[in-house]
Amino acid sequence: MRLFYLLLLLCTQSAVAQTARVGGTVRDAATNSPLPFATIRVEQGGRQLAADSTGAFLFSDLAPGTYAFTATVTGYEPLTQFNIPVTTGNTGELVFRLAPAAGTLTEVRVGGSRRSVRATTLETPLSVQRLSTEEIKSSPGSNFDISRAVQSLPGISGSDGLGVGYRNDLIIRGGAPYESVYYLDGIEIPVINHFATQGAGGGPQGILNVSFIEDVRVSTSAFDARYDNALSGVFAFRQKNGNRNRVQGNIRLSASELAATFDGPLSKKRDLTFLASARRSYLQLLFAALDLPIRPEYYDFQTKLNYRPDAKNEFTLIGIGAIDQFKFGRIRKPTLEKYTILEGVPANNQWNYTIGGRWQRSFTRGLLTAALSSNSFDIDLVKYDGNAERAENLRFRTASRESEQKLRVELTQNYGDWRLSLGVNGQHTDYRNSSYIRRRPEVRDPNGNVVQAADIFAYDTDLQFLRYGSFVQAGRTLLDGRLSLSGGLRFDGNGLNRRTAFSPRASLRYAFTPAWSFNATTGSYARLAPYTVLGFREAGTFVNRDIDYIYSDHYVAGIEFVPSSNRRFTLEAFRKGYRNVPVSLRNGISLNNLGADFTAFGNEPVAGTGKGEAYGFEFFAQQKLTKRFFGFASYTYVLSRFSGTDGVLRPSAWDNRHLASFTLGYKLPRNWELGLKYRYQGGLPFTPFDEAASRLNYARTGSGILDYSRFNENRLRSFQQSDLRVDKKWNFRKATLDLFIDIQNWTAFKAPLTPQYTFDRDLTTGSFLTTDGAALRADGANAIPRVLTEDTSVPLPTIGFILEF
Repeated sequence: MRLFYLLLLLCTQSAVAQTARVGGTVRDAATNSPLPFATIRVEQGGRQLAADSTGAFLFSDLAPGTYAFTATVTGYEPLTQFNIPVTTGNTGELVFRLAPAAGTLTEVRVGGSRRSVRATTLETPLSVQRLSTEEIKSSPGSNFDISRAVQSLPGISGSDGLGVGYRNDLIIRGGAPYESVYYLDGIEIPVINHFATQGAGGGPQGILNVSFIEDVRVSTSAFDARYDNALSGVFAFRQKNGNRNRVQGNIRLSASELAATFDGPLSKKRDLTFLASARRSYLQLLFAALDLPIRPEYYDFQTKLNYRPDAKNEFTLIGIGAIDQFKFGRIRKPTLEKYTILEGVPANNQWNYTIGGRWQRSFTRGLLTAALSSNSFDIDLVKYDGNAERAENLRFRTASRESEQKLRVELTQNYGDWRLSLGVNGQHTDYRNSSYIRRRPEVRDPNGNVVQAADIFAYDTDLQFLRYGSFVQAGRTLLDGRLSLSGGLRFDGNGLNRRTAFSPRASLRYAFTPAWSFNATTGSYARLAPYTVLGFREAGTFVNRDIDYIYSDHYVAGIEFVPSSNRRFTLEAFRKGYRNVPVSLRNGISLNNLGADFTAFGNEPVAGTGKGEAYGFEFFAQQKLTKRFFGFASYTYVLSRFSGTDGVLRPSAWDNRHLASFTLGYKLPRNWELGLKYRYQGGLPFTPFDEAASRLNYARTGSGILDYSRFNENRLRSFQQSDLRVDKKWNFRKATLDLFIDIQNWTAFKAPLTPQYTFDRDLTTGSFLTTDGAALRADGANAIPRVLTEDTSVPLPTIGFILEF
């Protein structure tokens, strides 16, 4: 109630003239060292000032609004940051990382250089996009979730057509959910979603607090050799530093969560700053309001300390963790669909954390980086028949923990037109798992004869081993900066099966004009199989221990057109070829078709003989904020196929074919803002049920049995969804209030759902209906089978606020 009265008081204050502050630092992009006496200009009105000897600057009396800022230094390319909100509630903290000017194509212009809208680097000249924190926050339908916001970028889709949520898997150019890696301030974080799927990574809600994020850089090919284990994507999240001048914070409340964030200085010298946040969900209330029988609840915590004792050294400490609890609730209005959810979804309780420190040392021509981190992921999945917790009803249980300790050391040096990077990394892995799985129950006919033998499996795993790697990457510019070449080699190995992987890559960029360039890359990227695969035991033996590294060979070429510092267009064609993909020996399909559910992934015998391919093209257009409008649009055509034990390539579970989206934002007068997003995905393939096996097993497994001899021969119809967001801000003397309404699927498009197998029930009692009125027989002979194929069209409105102070 106190918070309500505070908001009421703020909203009734008169809107007198207010002033706002924004500050930051200017640094060399290559060495991370400060650039003293840089000029920072406000594009709206032309006001400017000079940074001090440490590269720091502060505008202390700007009118609240949205601005673009440009930083310039002699000998460097100017850089503009767009869509920067300046409010009375929080002092903005900007970081400009300027690249040295080189070649005749460098344009030192009043409006900033074309690098302002480009996300490319010498090592990654294509297949890369960047979203700022404001673009993530204002993304309609994303609910401040970074994993959802990036699904509007080219080549990226979710794992299901149901865009109103429940899964945050990131499918990149037809690859599997487990093929990406995630780095936060240069430290790897293996889990970025609540209720993550072990071995795959996706979940229903992201962990990262968007209030911490400066930007996210997404690479879908041409990966820098410093990143190991990436087959389809690298997500590099860069966090803000805490404010150096005062302690400040914000509180965010929406229909699904409450979050509080604070930042500020911790020393009188202002060389030590902090960021800290805590968040808890109210998803259980939302799901109860929608009368869904599951009740997910989560908490997460995030912190960052930044210490810069002098111009050459910077120390960063990060911490991020989550606690997830998944329970079941009472159904108010029973339907067969809701009973089917209760029957098939397991209870899911898990926690995870990552803590890490990074030291960066600047040199005249280079940068040394050392990072040490530790992470752990603990998951407990359990399912009982009818959710009745009795030993005889246990369907499966998996209790597992993955722990890793990592060390990375990297050195980057610049020699004229050359840039050289090299580094080493080491990691200790500890994987433990205890599982009981009833894959098939014993079934007898009325005469006592065994119709189906029991298939019950239990195993325990304790796996510890070392992983290690090294890399070297070199690049240079030629022809007065028109031509850029880069090549790299990565080596990885492990102490578990003594397998090694060599991953070469090369890329080029040729600029015909300052606006037009041709870009191309080729590379072979390697990833170790998930721990759930490597640690699987049968009869006490690690049957998958010798599985080789999975390889993905990329070939990409494209054109980039950047007509101005705030506008960018790209067109790329790509092909990925896969080798050594794990294939299930139980059902004969590639594991690259799995991982988008809430159970464990990969805990079965496999053979590393699978192949695959994904190819297509994509188009992307981006407009940074100028005056009132900003947005981006993309279209991707992708065909994805993987082979099973028979070696035949078939459409994969991610073979959407068509992906299209656009996101638009418009700044209206009097601090109103309107956002609109639209997404289209081609229909996903699916496998029909084996009717006889499904009837025999459903009562004791809670799911139908797929007919893998007809793998993915059917296809859902296409999916589309539109999301709408409206914001209104009020700036007061020392606070800012942002009220918003965000409606997912506001046009009520009907989303296609994958068919679900079930038995008909009495909706009042929940008991199974039968053909003879008797109790359900163990072999299901008297059941009434149903395959649920109904679509859903549920708009999800969210009303909330952000209070900055």
